[in-house]
Amino acid sequence: MNIDIRKSIKDNFKDSSNNDIIESIENAISDSDEITLPGMGVFFEILWNNSNENERNSIIEKIKKGL
Repeated sequence: MNIDIRKSIKDNFKDSSNNDIIESIENAISDSDEITLPGMGVFFEILWNNSNENERNSIIEKIKKGL
């Protein structure tokens, strides 16, 4: 049985409001639940793929600053 996690997560959030997505992200962070990591990874992938070079550099700098 193959499960396409990316597609599943995208489908689950397709019609979500901004607040729904914010709440999901904040809950994933505050709960420190590792089961949410794939979803956060999909969100990051979407962010990265929809960012230009300057935005990507900013993302990397924020990650480096937080490490």
